[in-house]
Amino acid sequence: MQRLPKIERDDISGDLDHFYGAVTELLGRVPNFYRTISHAPWMAMLLLPFNAAVQRQWPGSRMSGRIKELVVIKTSHTNGCRYCYAHNTALGEAAGISHDEIVALSSDDYLTSKTLSDQEKLAVEWAEAVTLNTAATRDDLFAEMKKHFSDGEIVELTIVSAMFNMINRLNDSFWTELETPEYNQRQWNAVKDLRIE
Repeated sequence: MQRLPKIERDDISGDLDHFYGAVTELLGRVPNFYRTISHAPWMAMLLLPFNAAVQRQWPGSRMSGRIKELVVIKTSHTNGCRYCYAHNTALGEAAGISHDEIVALSSDDYLTSKTLSDQEKLAVEWAEAVTLNTAATRDDLFAEMKKHFSDGEIVELTIVSAMFNMINRLNDSFWTELETPEYNQRQWNAVKDLRIE
């Protein structure tokens, strides 16, 4: 059971009602994560556009939605965040990540995957190092990152992982309940409509 009650749509008005409308527009529904952090409404409202800008593939982003979801899945799995892992494996499918690739990301098998590119493997390895807080001492890994990614891409990938480290910890701390697969299908449909590649 969640540690904090979810704020339901029927119990809100004003700015929070507009916010829930924006979340629904972007994600197809209001996930339990946003229904929980809305106890601090202004912070939740500020997080949504940042979350979307960091995680999705937009004209201003340097990385594909696929590679970002690989990073999110590995970060969430490394942290053991059941809520984020479940959500983002579904989003990963929308971004073109196969079931076998998700299985590989859930262990060290991604390093020998025949379907992940060398660049994707490197991004996932970097996300794992960021999550384990070993990136600061991995000069070898950072040197490889510099060979395969621009400075802006490295920053973007690091922000994706760092943001999900925060989101993982929020969901784990609050024991956020996972929605039903049917409910989450609305998010998958919303992301497919954004044509993440």
